[in-house]
Amino acid sequence: MDYTVLEVVIIFVAMAATFVLGSKYLKSTEISMALAGVVAIIFSTLHGWTTTPVKLLVEGLFTNMDLAMTFICATIFINIYSSSGAMTTITRNIVERINNKWLILICMGILMLIPGAITGAGSVSVFVLGTLVYSIVRFMGVSEKKATAFVFMFAIFSAACPPINLWTMLMTAQANMPYVGFELLLLLPIIIAGAFTILYCGWGSKRAPKEEILATLPEVNAKMYGFGGLVRVLLPLLTLVVLFVLTLVIPFSMPVLGLPLMFIICTVVAILCNPNKTSVKEYAKVISDTMEQVFPLVATVLSVGIMQNAMAASGVKGLIGTAFVLLPFVWIYALILIVGPFAQGSMSYGSAVVIGTPLIFMFNTAGMNVTVVCAALSLIFPIGDCLPPSRIVGRLVLEATDYKDTYTSFLKQIFVPCLVFGLLALIMLIKPAWFTFLA
Repeated sequence: MDYTVLEVVIIFVAMAATFVLGSKYLKSTEISMALAGVVAIIFSTLHGWTTTPVKLLVEGLFTNMDLAMTFICATIFINIYSSSGAMTTITRNIVERINNKWLILICMGILMLIPGAITGAGSVSVFVLGTLVYSIVRFMGVSEKKATAFVFMFAIFSAACPPINLWTMLMTAQANMPYVGFELLLLLPIIIAGAFTILYCGWGSKRAPKEEILATLPEVNAKMYGFGGLVRVLLPLLTLVVLFVLTLVIPFSMPVLGLPLMFIICTVVAILCNPNKTSVKEYAKVISDTMEQVFPLVATVLSVGIMQNAMAASGVKGLIGTAFVLLPFVWIYALILIVGPFAQGSMSYGSAVVIGTPLIFMFNTAGMNVTVVCAALSLIFPIGDCLPPSRIVGRLVLEATDYKDTYTSFLKQIFVPCLVFGLLALIMLIKPAWFTFLA
């Protein structure tokens, strides 16, 4: 293929214009990304750079199918697990047994981490626990604005939290890196930023009486209490942990199950542990509701594949990669906390492919630890889930908490904890050698 910079720039501008117009009039980030990819493929075909446009489109659609399947199966698991009353049981036990406000806020934060950590999407944490956690945090005396900020921050922490971080998975897949060694690199900054968020939101608040809190929580089956109830609550999660550990400890003796099958196995365990008389029709409804719930996010992952394939074929990906490689390191450090989140707001998970992968190659050329670099970028991108045009998590959080004020006031409320989270990631990006012991 014989590209010229001007031709590639024209294609890039055409893609950007298509994306902006699509976002404005179609109100869909996913369709806009797919259309931008189609425009790039059309230009590439007209220039003679490709003779198989349909092949490019179909291959792009299936590029991230494994991630989409993981996403679907993980969300089905967490929803069926929650439908048994397990999450509510955990919450009620925390409120009944813990009287310290700070311990309850810590427990609420940890609970918020679980759904997103095992699905890769902060939106799932909001769907499953957002309203419940918001109510309890409000009962801790936290204001409406800070309680909403609490839910949002732990939603994006959950998306970045191991074991599943979709930004990391996309970047490692593109850069031919193994998806290993990220657990502590991702977890430590989340613990630090999470502790700051709890202090930031909870400082000066006063807890409401225990009885008042419990009265607002849904009732659960009596079988969810006692030793039997403990087994019902913990067994599905322990099954998931055991399967993960076995694949790491005995990889050559353990059959390759894959993440989707692991979550399906855990879903079966959750069904067996469910004390409620749930019919097949009710389970089918949970699965149907889950598919409706995750459809926009699955569509995002698939449309990202179309766009990255189109960008590679048209030379746009190379243009962006070259532009980043030519930037001095100091400019990358100065701009990444702005460019990264806004790219996430515009392209969702596509930000990891369009910006993250070129940066990984550049840092690798400079001899830096790319595992640390990849982890740092994976912590920066989720911050953009509150930014337009997509505002995926921010939009859901405001709906779940019935936020009354303007979206701008919400952004002002989350600015400080987001800045702390971003600065932690920036330190990792600037000095990756300091964090290699965690990899």
